Amino acid sequence: MPDTPDTARHMLRHAVATLAYRGGKAVRDVPAEFAAFVSSTGARTPVQILAHVGDLFDWALAIAEGRPTWHDSAPLPWEQEVDRFFAALTRFDACLASAEPLAVPVEKLFQGPIADALTHVGQLAMLRRMAGAPMRGENYFVADIEVGRVGPDQAPPRRLFD
Repeated sequence: MPDTPDTARHMLRHAVATLAYRGGKAVRDVPAEFAAFVSSTGARTPVQILAHVGDLFDWALAIAEGRPTWHDSAPLPWEQEVDRFFAALTRFDACLASAEPLAVPVEKLFQGPIADALTHVGQLAMLRRMAGAPMRGENYFVADIEVGRVGPDQAPPRRLFD
């Protein structure tokens, strides 16, 4: 099947759902002190990274709607940033799910804010291990990731490993 704008948009929505699944796993059930964990001098803390991811999805939505503006947000408390993460994903996914035309190609949305967010979710997972709160490994290929499921309620893992 050749790629069409609709299949490309669907793939982008799948990437957002993947971020919700993996990001949800990275931010769920962390110790209270994790938000402020400092891995090295000058490095962002987990809550600063999560705030940046929220900014990335606010930016992604702004770009998609043709009003490309960036805003650096001061980090909120951890649970509020977690809520903001899922709310930003939900708003962006709703934009992608709509019939409204996107102001930029989906490839640009992927290569900019989405790919950056994937990197930062990986950082959160790595920082959890460094902070002594590792996540169990998982075979993400078999994970139940569904387009449109971008909130905090995600499917349970299908295949965990140590």
